[in-house]
Amino acid sequence: MKKLWQKGDIQENNLAEKVEQFTVGNDRNLDVLLAKFDVLGSLAHTKMLAEVGLLLKEDLAPIQSELKNIYQTIETGNFSIAEDSEDIHSEIELRLTKKLGDLGKKIHSGRSRNDQVLLDLKLFTRNEIEEIVHLTKNVFDILIQLSNTHKDKLLPGYTHLQLAMPNSFGLWFGAYAESLTDDISILYAAFILANKNPLGSGAGYGGSFPLNRKLTTELLGFDELNYNVVYAQMNRGKMEKNVAFAISNIAATLSRLAMDACLYMNQNFGFISFPDVLTTGSSIMPHKKNPDVWELIRAKCNKLQNLPAQINSILINLPSGYHRDLQIIKEDYLKSFEEIKSCLEMTQIMLHHIEVKADILEDDKYKLLFTVETVNQLVNEGMPFRDAYIKVGKDVESGNYNKPSTLHHTHEGSIGNLCNEDIEKMMEANIALFPFKKIKDALSQLIA
Repeated sequence: MKKLWQKGDIQENNLAEKVEQFTVGNDRNLDVLLAKFDVLGSLAHTKMLAEVGLLLKEDLAPIQSELKNIYQTIETGNFSIAEDSEDIHSEIELRLTKKLGDLGKKIHSGRSRNDQVLLDLKLFTRNEIEEIVHLTKNVFDILIQLSNTHKDKLLPGYTHLQLAMPNSFGLWFGAYAESLTDDISILYAAFILANKNPLGSGAGYGGSFPLNRKLTTELLGFDELNYNVVYAQMNRGKMEKNVAFAISNIAATLSRLAMDACLYMNQNFGFISFPDVLTTGSSIMPHKKNPDVWELIRAKCNKLQNLPAQINSILINLPSGYHRDLQIIKEDYLKSFEEIKSCLEMTQIMLHHIEVKADILEDDKYKLLFTVETVNQLVNEGMPFRDAYIKVGKDVESGNYNKPSTLHHTHEGSIGNLCNEDIEKMMEANIALFPFKKIKDALSQLIA
């Protein structure tokens, strides 16, 4: 089958088929994820072509109408890429040509498949980041709720996995909430790269057509252009690496929470539990309630933390310009969004059903957690810190140590002063930075 980019006939044989299979890879399946974004790009591009006189005004209406029909087909889930189409760009153009004849062949003027795929990836990434932000906020909200609900319930704090000082469920849940706040900050930094328009950079060197790149920037709701056309192409891979790094930060937070949950469910800890429906049994041991959901969250999130390094290893020795190496990034990058979203969804479900044990520190085995409290009490009574430290240490060694009956932590971020309202304000401020409404309004107008 002759490709859109071929200038003459190529004899089809086994060798050509092997080359095509190797170079196309899994693009047909992956490109379905990019389909509606490719249409959005074509809607904006053809409007711009008409504005600059490269497309007749009377030709614009049927092209736009058919592109919108294709968009609706994609939205309803009835869209697929034919076997004889190399990728989504070929499929859209071939559908237009089949329906409109030569008009369909005009939509490619002033662009390359290079800037098309760049644009599709950026539009897709913006959309996915919005979903990730909302899902992360859902997990954040339940963590804050749990922190406030269980703020007075204590549990052991550990350093080196050894008993250290008193912790509280308020602090534990709140710590992961604040971690997600920082993760959203990092995600916004990556979002900035995704929210710059590469369309019009062509194969990486622009062209002689009088394109209006600022118009497509406005039509697609981008905040800014990738101005330099060479850098627009160099940005491919760079954007993916930085977005993958942002995703890996969320994944790291979820993975660490999952590890804590697995540990705290263990019978030797027994701090938390979950309903049977959220655990799995053993094929041989009738008593088992395994934390499979948390373990899979941990594994999937650990895998996501490897993605930035994987992308970087492909980019590390590439010169400027487009290279087919960049295609290898595409599959794992696109799949990473579904992976992190599923982990966020399952984390929310697990947290919604978590059961927290009370009075954990009443067990005498935890009494040494309070030694710092006793040292501080002696310091407050006038004893130098080092003397108080030595005294309490000797009391512990001799078996004469008695823990205090109360805790008095009042500074910001401590057991008695969680500052959850301040953490919530930080999260709200971070989310407010994303121009999701502006983007939605622009795209809604484009497909209206």
